[in-house]
Amino acid sequence: MKKQLKDALHRFKIEAFKITHHSAEEQQEVAREILDHTSEALDNAYHFHFDPNKEPSPHRIETFQMIKSVVLETLLPPVVEKLMRRITVLEHANTSMIKLLDELMEALSEE
Repeated sequence: MKKQLKDALHRFKIEAFKITHHSAEEQQEVAREILDHTSEALDNAYHFHFDPNKEPSPHRIETFQMIKSVVLETLLPPVVEKLMRRITVLEHANTSMIKLLDELMEALSEE
């Protein structure tokens, strides 16, 4: 019984280490998932809402569009990718933790 619990914990530690210490390039599946999350987040771009009582000037609209395109194309992608990388790693660690808990409960119920 004690050996089963120890083995389950050891397998979890190995999986958690692999998830957190290997780069996404080494884990192609995780890298693809990160890029999918990143592109989805960037596709949900914000929209400008000007005051409906005042007609905005074309110059102001053009300035906001330019700022939006610069932010979406240069500033946000690396930031969003880092956030999505962290979120994806945490999701995989959480899945491993649930698997560990299932193994532990199964081992305890056999006793």
